[in-house]
Amino acid sequence: MAVNVKALLAMMFVFIGCCSNVVFLELIIQIDPGAGNLITFSQFLFIALQGLIFTSKFFTVKPKIAFKDYLILVALFFGANVCNNYAFNFNIAMPLHMIFRSGSLMANMIMGIILLKKRYNFRQYTSVAMITAGIVLCTLVSSGNVQDNTHPTLKVETSFSDFFWWSVGIALLTIALLVTAYMGIYQEVIYSKYGKHPNEALFFTHMLPLPGFCIMATNIYQHFNVAIASETVAVPLVGWQFPLMLFYLACNVITQYVCIRAVYVLTTECASLTVTLVVTLRKFVSLLFSIMYFRNPFTINHWIGTILVFFGTILFANVIAQVIEAYQNRSKQQLDTAPLTKRAKKVE
Repeated sequence: MAVNVKALLAMMFVFIGCCSNVVFLELIIQIDPGAGNLITFSQFLFIALQGLIFTSKFFTVKPKIAFKDYLILVALFFGANVCNNYAFNFNIAMPLHMIFRSGSLMANMIMGIILLKKRYNFRQYTSVAMITAGIVLCTLVSSGNVQDNTHPTLKVETSFSDFFWWSVGIALLTIALLVTAYMGIYQEVIYSKYGKHPNEALFFTHMLPLPGFCIMATNIYQHFNVAIASETVAVPLVGWQFPLMLFYLACNVITQYVCIRAVYVLTTECASLTVTLVVTLRKFVSLLFSIMYFRNPFTINHWIGTILVFFGTILFANVIAQVIEAYQNRSKQQLDTAPLTKRAKKVE
């Protein structure tokens, strides 16, 4: 049986790129929790420049997808990313952030029912109920340990409590979850109409939103100054002193590119079940690393909520039944292709 080397490499880079990306993201958030807009802008700028050179070839390659469709997709993608990263500015801890974002299946189902009038079976409803219960449990438990984590140089006194701002962060994550789900549905519509063009989509969804960052220019500039003022680290061999937060930011941007490209390749090389399994397992590994390495507070109730979310995801994808079916089909195929003498012995 031929091995799909491209798929295996994509899986490997999903784990390497996405997991290391989360590590560098948390290192940045520990220094400056409000750096979400700076992080988002840096990621968009890097991927847009890469796409401009290698995909668009400085706009000499004609797009396969209509510009008006990209505008809608870009607005959704930009909004979801800004909400997700900006949520860190509102006392949201990294583990809760990751668990919340794992509720994408739940959001997809809600959007599918509302917009596409889809109907699901009992197993799928059960799985989404598990995911919802897990997220709600983790959210309620986390609400009892809320504290202001704004960078000292950017603190602003307000009459609102830390819990209020944490609630704003939860609202941003909820909006991002629903917008991402709608974006997935809209992507399906676009791809069914024009075909799949992942590299082109990657370029335009990161290039077109860049002017939108102008409204966040002050915020980005403030946090860039925080990054420059962070403690320095010596660059090996050269001996230069480099701000530590800028180093983490550069690593985050590069690993984000590796992560997103690997996921795009995986979607073109593997079935949706495989992609769901790999992405879900990657999120779980990132969560475990965040808890153990960064010593984030995680109680038994957090673990129960996490288990509900991830097992709900596996149940939704019907992983167990499909794995059993794949194994049975493979055994049958091996039996059918075996020599007659071996089959005769197996019958005896």
